[in-house]
Amino acid sequence: MLEKNKILKEILIQNISQLSKAEDLDESVIKSGILNGTMVLLKNPNHKDCIPTLIGQPASIKVNANLGTSPFLNDLKLELSKLKAAEKAGAHTVMDLSTGGDLDHIRKTIISETSLPVGTVPIYSVAQKYILKHKDPSCMSTEEIFEEIEKQAEQGVDFMTLHCGVTERAVRLVKEGKRVLGIVSRGGSILAKWIEKNKKENPLLTNYERLLKICLKHNVVISLGDGLRPGAGCDAGDMAQWEEVIVLGELSKKAKEYGVQTMIEGPGHVPIHLIQSQIQGIKRICNGAPLYVLGPLTTDIAPGYDHIAGAIGGALAGFFGADFLCYITPAEHLTLPNENDVWIGVKASLIAAHSAEVALGRRKAVEKDYAISLARSNLDWEKIASLAIDPDLVKRRRERFASKKECAMCGEFCAVKLLK
Repeated sequence: MLEKNKILKEILIQNISQLSKAEDLDESVIKSGILNGTMVLLKNPNHKDCIPTLIGQPASIKVNANLGTSPFLNDLKLELSKLKAAEKAGAHTVMDLSTGGDLDHIRKTIISETSLPVGTVPIYSVAQKYILKHKDPSCMSTEEIFEEIEKQAEQGVDFMTLHCGVTERAVRLVKEGKRVLGIVSRGGSILAKWIEKNKKENPLLTNYERLLKICLKHNVVISLGDGLRPGAGCDAGDMAQWEEVIVLGELSKKAKEYGVQTMIEGPGHVPIHLIQSQIQGIKRICNGAPLYVLGPLTTDIAPGYDHIAGAIGGALAGFFGADFLCYITPAEHLTLPNENDVWIGVKASLIAAHSAEVALGRRKAVEKDYAISLARSNLDWEKIASLAIDPDLVKRRRERFASKKECAMCGEFCAVKLLK
């Protein structure tokens, strides 16, 4: 990997000491993880001041925040406010999923305004050109797709969701399987329609080596997209989903041989009893490549509260091996998130990641939980706030009774105080 990817090798050499300290891992563990493909290091040299970010357990579980405009709501100022909210809340990466407005300008602005690694889905930009003209995106050419990918790599995009596993066979299996929610991935649906209309195989698959050359040149990490992820709990684990996963496993192996880093995108809606088999099955089929999950959401009944359903699934997924959690906000399935939604979504996913790490016995996570428990025992509210996932929230909720030693739930009935 490092001999074929010289850019990655240089980034690793320059940053391995800092990464080792931040992740509480020996340098040999990090190097081994990158060599065998169980870890990836995000950083495109064209993204100036980007923080090199390691993804893949036993490194800490990372959290991504999605940003981006829509055809109904296109406000770059809002997106930049959401970006700052994501950064302040503690997100490790962001993705620009914009589909409305001047996508080049939006993307370049976001890249220039953040030091967090930035991800994109390039096919959105190609499709938008057709949709704006009221034309069918299925008319896009292979050349247009690859020109967009190369352009975004040159602009400094650090990782790209590319739905290379949406095959002719998998699309057929979706229909034969009579899914309740069919294909819920935007990129997956665009490519599925392209395949059906052109009666050809997925151009990202048939031209995969060309894709690898572009990504190798800029150390772009390929996030192999789950275009056929289940969009309803009852669709989880069907033939179409596993068909795509098998293809992604083969593509991940080929990319590693080429010197290109890959992550695997995982399921969206998965009932609790299937999470372990889904996560461990995907990891095994995909050679242990870092797994990037959307939630997963454990129930479909929670519009407006999907950040909770996603946090439940994310904690379990992290415990069973997922490496990277894509946040879910209260706006999921309803509307475009605002700054407050972004904040809540990041915090919910950070709680899920931390919960998984405590269960896995990670030293930093366990010590932090112990420290806040000790602070509670001492009724040390300053310490409690400093260790909390949201210190400002602790202080706001305590504000009215900040002069009191006890909390307002128990007051003089405080069990901790009575026993002392």
